[in-house]
Formats: sequence, structure tokens, C-alpha cells
Amino acid sequence: MRWKAAAVVFVLAANGALLSAGPAQAGLFGSDAAPAPVASDGIVNQIQQALDDQRFVDAGSLLDRALISGISDPRLALLGGELNLSRGRYDAALASFKQIDAQPTLRARALEGEGIGMSLLGRTDDAQPVLEAAVSLKPDAWRAWNALGVIYDRRHDWAKADAAYDHAMTASNASPLVLNNRGFSRLSQGRLDDAAADFVAALQKKPDFSSARNNLRLTIAMKGDYTRATEGASATDRPSILNNAGFAAMARGDYSTAKNLLGQAIQAKGEYYSVAAANLETVHGLEFGTSGTVPNAAAH
Repeated sequence: MRWKAAAVVFVLAANGALLSAGPAQAGLFGSDAAPAPVASDGIVNQIQQALDDQRFVDAGSLLDRALISGISDPRLALLGGELNLSRGRYDAALASFKQIDAQPTLRARALEGEGIGMSLLGRTDDAQPVLEAAVSLKPDAWRAWNALGVIYDRRHDWAKADAAYDHAMTASNASPLVLNNRGFSRLSQGRLDDAAADFVAALQKKPDFSSARNNLRLTIAMKGDYTRATEGASATDRPSILNNAGFAAMARGDYSTAKNLLGQAIQAKGEYYSVAAANLETVHGLEFGTSGTVPNAAAH
């Protein structure tokens, strides 16, 4: 069963210009122009730190200043690709990564970014071999392992998903992002107690991680505790949380409760709520034996 109401996030997130520098041009009389200066480790580290801290405006400003000053360094193209990836400019990020994936020292990281970008564009068949190449070159590339886990989940290849998340957990020191995705994988497999433990651990590390909190609520609802799953929800989150609880009740065959919760979700939304409406229609079909499949209600 594939779901689509409780969304799971699995990579970077941000938007910026495609930043790269070409080779020095040949000068007159066949002599080469002086090579452009290479970025110092200090500049590269500052940009990387800004990306790690999700200070994307700062990262973009630092990159722009470095390039305007004439610095030419493939590490800057890599960081520009990661900035584009973080801001959701996936095509621009791919173009940048492809410029540098032949650089031996940067190849694994470029392949990691390229595979993640492809996956986010829905090109999972293309992304899988690229990500697998990345982890073969750099076994601690945890974002690549994390992205592979999501791909394997979507194919219900649970053994490979478990192995990928194990690698990602070790390499990332149990990142909240990986805990959340592994929890969702376990939830998809019906391993409710294991899933809940992962979501709780993710929230302990990052208390404001809304995806992990919503997924924990969904897990609680899948156990049949609908009141606990929906209590304390904010007005903004309440429609989706009620929808997820309604989906859980439907999956458990508790159709009366499902209809009640989905009706509350639609009412709380205050406008047309297509996901809850589709789930409600399916409940009716299941109740009277007229529906052959359960719709999606949550996905990575």
C-alpha cells in the first residue's frame, strides 16, 4: 500500500543562481592567460557552513563574491549545485553537478547531488544507479544512502531499504532526517512500534520537526488510538492530521470512525479538501464492497 498524506522530506532545501566558472581563455599569439585564482579553503568552508546552517542567502552571497572576484574552482561549482538543490532548482543543480562529476576528488559528492536531484525530479530509474555509484565511491555519503532508502521503499524492496537506512544512520550519526525516513519505511511495513521509536528519536533531536511529529501521529492512529493521534493539533495542521487518522481507521477496517474523522477533516479545512474527499469516497466503496483498491494517503 502506498500513501500520500503524511509527507516525508529527505534532502536539502533551497533556491539560487547556477554558479560555475569556465577555463581560462587562450591569449593573443597563442599564450595562455594567467590562470584564475583558486578559492581558499577558508572561503569554501564558509560557504559550506552557511549551507549546513541553512543560511542560503549568505551562501549565495559568498558564492557570488567569490566568482565575481575571478576565482575559478570546481568546489565552487559543487557548492553552487548544492545551493540550487537546496532551493528546489533541480535542473540547474543537475547542470552544475554534471560539470564536475569527472573531478576525482569531487566525483562522489557530485554524483550524490546528481542522484538526489534526479530523485526529486521523479527520475528514480535514472537516480538509482547514480546514487549507488556515489556510495560505492564514498561509503559514508549518508544523503545518498538516505535517498536510496526512499527509492527502495517506493519499490517495496524492504531489505534494501533497511540496509540503506542503516548505512545512512551510521554515517550521519542518526540524523533526524534519516530517523524520520526510516520510521516511515517501518510504518509502511507495518512495524508500528519500531516506526514510533524512530519518530520519537527524531523529535528528541529536532523538536520542531513537523514531518516526524505528523508521522508519529499517523503511527498512533494506525494503532487505533485516534484521540491521542489528533489531540493538540494546531488549527493549521488539524485538517491533515484528521485526514491521516481517518485513513488509518480506514486501513484498520474501522469504517464508521474513518467517515467521522474524514468528515471532521473536510469541515476543519473550510474549503474543498481533495485528499480527504477521495479517502471518504473510498471508505464508502470499501464499506459496500464497490472499491477494489485503497487510495494513496501518505508518501515519502
